[in-house]
Amino acid sequence: MSNSDTIFLAASESLDETVGWIACDLRLERVDDPDLKEGQHFFRGRARTVDGTVLLVVGPNVYGEDDPEPEDVSAIDRYSAVVDVRIAGSRNEERQLREASAVFDELAEAQPAVALVLVHAMSTIIAAYLPGTGVQTFPADTSLDADDIDIWRRWVLS
Repeated sequence: MSNSDTIFLAASESLDETVGWIACDLRLERVDDPDLKEGQHFFRGRARTVDGTVLLVVGPNVYGEDDPEPEDVSAIDRYSAVVDVRIAGSRNEERQLREASAVFDELAEAQPAVALVLVHAMSTIIAAYLPGTGVQTFPADTSLDADDIDIWRRWVLS
C-alpha cells in the first residue's frame, strides 16, 4: 500500500498512559514486534468497517515541529502522538481511509478531552476534532501544510 492514514492526538498523559486508553477504548490486543522503533506500540483488533483485522502502530509524533518557520507550519505540529491505521491484508486505500475515519470517530467519542487530526498520505487533512467544538471535515485535497492554513487553523491546536 502506498498511502497511509494517520491519526494525530494531543493527550495530557504520557505516551504509555495514552497507549493504554487507546487499547482499552478501541478493544485492541497488544502485539510484540521486534521491528518496532523505540516508543512504538503495535496493536490489532476487529475492524469496524470491513470483515477483518485493523492494525495500529502508536508512537510519539516525529513529524511535527516545535517551533516551525511560518512557511513550515503544519496542522500536526502541536500533537504529541501518532496512530498509523492499516487493515491487515488489504491494499484498498478507500477501505483503509474508511477504517481510519471510524477509528478517529470512536476516539473522539471515547476521549472528548483529546484533540485529534486525521491525515491521509501525510499530505492531506481529512478531519479534526477539538474538545468543545466537535469534528470538522475538510474539502478534498486540503493540505495539512501552511498552504491551506486558513482552512484548518481554527480546527487544530496551535
